[in-house]
Amino acid sequence: MTLEEVTMKRKQLMSLVLAGAMTAAALTGCGSPAKNTDATADKGAVTDAAETAAETAGTKAAKEGEKEVLEFYHGYYHDESEWAPAKAMRDIYDEFAKRHADGPVEFKVIPTEDIQSVVDNKVAGGAYPDMLDLAGNSVSLAAISQGLLYDLKPYIDEQGLKDQVGLNYTQNDVAGKIYTIHDQLNTLGFWYNEDIITQAGATLPDTWKTWDDFAAAMEKVRELGGDIYAYGAGEGSVHSFNAALGTTASGAAMLAGELTADAIASPEFAEAFKTIAALDQVNGSANTSSSANDWSADFDAGKSAVFFNGVWAAGGFKGEGNFQTAIFPGGVALSSAGGGITVANNMSEEKTKLALEFVKYMTSEEVQTKIFKEVGANPCNSTLDLNELASGADRNTVLLAKACAQANSAATIVPAIDAVWGTDIRNAIANRLMEAAISGTDIDAKLEELKSELTALIG
Repeated sequence: MTLEEVTMKRKQLMSLVLAGAMTAAALTGCGSPAKNTDATADKGAVTDAAETAAETAGTKAAKEGEKEVLEFYHGYYHDESEWAPAKAMRDIYDEFAKRHADGPVEFKVIPTEDIQSVVDNKVAGGAYPDMLDLAGNSVSLAAISQGLLYDLKPYIDEQGLKDQVGLNYTQNDVAGKIYTIHDQLNTLGFWYNEDIITQAGATLPDTWKTWDDFAAAMEKVRELGGDIYAYGAGEGSVHSFNAALGTTASGAAMLAGELTADAIASPEFAEAFKTIAALDQVNGSANTSSSANDWSADFDAGKSAVFFNGVWAAGGFKGEGNFQTAIFPGGVALSSAGGGITVANNMSEEKTKLALEFVKYMTSEEVQTKIFKEVGANPCNSTLDLNELASGADRNTVLLAKACAQANSAATIVPAIDAVWGTDIRNAIANRLMEAAISGTDIDAKLEELKSELTALIG
């Protein structure tokens, strides 16, 4: 699971488990608990104070001829008891600091609860933090337009790191420049209960070439009756729409950049929406919710056949052998690099050199293996054999490897909607799909409402 997902969903997903693999499932939707104005103000004050102190210390060191300091901000502030992967990431950072302790530049690691505020405060003043992990959040367009970010692509090409940075090389390319490298991927697919699907006499997910195949299998599950239902719709439905749109070359192309008026009006967009909306309506509004967490317990108890919430969180299930992972019909996986490590432009030569060395370190086989095994996330390095790494490991790690491998080798890999179109657009699509799940709702009318809303959102 990526840090962004944990920040967004840790209160809901602490009980689930396998991390960022399918994106599966890569993992969206629910906001973190609301905080009062005073608390938010206090956090902002703390952030400002930390930045001011760091700047003062750096200036003083420069004047006194001491070591320069490369400040690295990250969001893995969580206590180990709250979220163990945060401690694993901090250990990785600390190891880098130790290895370079005798160098000309001090590597200073600074955890923060609010990465976005650190970025916004700096950019507003025409500057950028030395180095910062965006945790999946988007790169600041204001920072790019002001020339505040270092272009990492020449270094990546020079060092031959294209495969090491994986999807970052294409998904984070902005007009031939790469301003960010995320060390882990937000990947999406789904879980399924093999026993239920087999009992129903339905085909298994690896044979689902189209969404019609999925529909036929779910209808057979519903025929079992009793307490068993096909799947929990709602939050997972926007991922299904995302995948359905990606099944065609033209639809996948729409997901490669910003949402446009032409895309909204396209037959591919309409077909994807109507396909998923019709499936959800048959599935029933009683099985629809804005939170995938509402369906996790039922899936764990063997009451549903499919769980659209990704294949991270494996450890949260009871470990039944009949729980398996899959990618979407037609061999489509959702996987996004998102924003990760960014480096400030115009730093000293020594600081820039250390920052680039850190990018290389974080995407290395050594660290990427730790991110897979200890953090439980889908690593960006495409050279790793995850199934080999999981050999002899516990079942959860084996499932994570399987999920990641399925997604990474999918016939079609497209980014998640929120990563390319933004959360406002993602939420608008999700809300209209939930409304369309109500029996008797005119799906065509809901599509037109959605198109009008999206057109307004993109201006």
